[in-house]
Amino acid sequence: MKKFFIALALMHAAVFWAQEVSPSAGTVKRYADFKSKLVTPRHVDVWTPNGYSAKEKYAVIYMHDGQMLFDGSKTWNKQEWQADEIAAAMMEQNATKNFIIVGISSISASRHSDYFPQKPFEMLPVKQQDSLYAVKRDGGTPLFSGKINSDNYLKFIVTEVKPFIDKTYSTLPDAANTFIAGSSMGGLISLYAVCEYPSVFGGAMCLSTHWPGTFESSKNPIPSALFSYLEKKLPDPATHKFYFDHGTETLDAAYAPFQKQVDEIMIKKGYKTEVNWLTRVWEGASHSEDDWAARFDQPLYFFLKK
Repeated sequence: MKKFFIALALMHAAVFWAQEVSPSAGTVKRYADFKSKLVTPRHVDVWTPNGYSAKEKYAVIYMHDGQMLFDGSKTWNKQEWQADEIAAAMMEQNATKNFIIVGISSISASRHSDYFPQKPFEMLPVKQQDSLYAVKRDGGTPLFSGKINSDNYLKFIVTEVKPFIDKTYSTLPDAANTFIAGSSMGGLISLYAVCEYPSVFGGAMCLSTHWPGTFESSKNPIPSALFSYLEKKLPDPATHKFYFDHGTETLDAAYAPFQKQVDEIMIKKGYKTEVNWLTRVWEGASHSEDDWAARFDQPLYFFLKK
């Protein structure tokens, strides 16, 4: 399991800087090396559905690991979320309101530092923080490229990317129409984003959320820190929604006990299943884009159904 996660962490986040995206449905506009004062520049891909019109208003989903969303011919594993096909089909079937997707590419070297929730990490004793910074991948490279930078990463999305998107595209900019989504570590940072910016994001789609934070499950202090943070920071269930899920194979097989603890916190904080919170278990599903694509319609419908 440990080797599986290390390989995934090395490959899943690779950014294919030179290759343009060719979606199967709709249109993708790439803003290459999107400049930032807060994080390393990276591609921002904006997907719009067929028939996109400035005369209409669109909800927005911000998604992490944007290079894995639209074009499997350009990804390291030849898989993709099929986000363009799935989103287009749901709108064409009139199942959801109109929306666009903003895919923010990750950078392999800094992905863990960008996506690891910073405040829960800082709740840990310094000795534990130092031990986590010392964790190595296969080959001896650090899991964290430097100090955890997720607060700046979220600030990048909220203060640099989102204003650009709302200025450039015909969006519904309020929190009720602004969502954030990701898988694995992208699930963690999506949850963290809503807790840190509840006035900006109305909900998070967290697929195969990587609750362990690293690749150790035993004597791991990270989940407890995350749960303590959620107890304090989960936003008002009257105005926010969350979707969680996991499979039962490969890395996802380790998530069930952690997700059950999160579910207990959701209930305690006043969230009601099928209303403003969903947790799903997908039997036989693994930790891969193919499996996330197979169920991506579920959170889309939960958040955007008409």
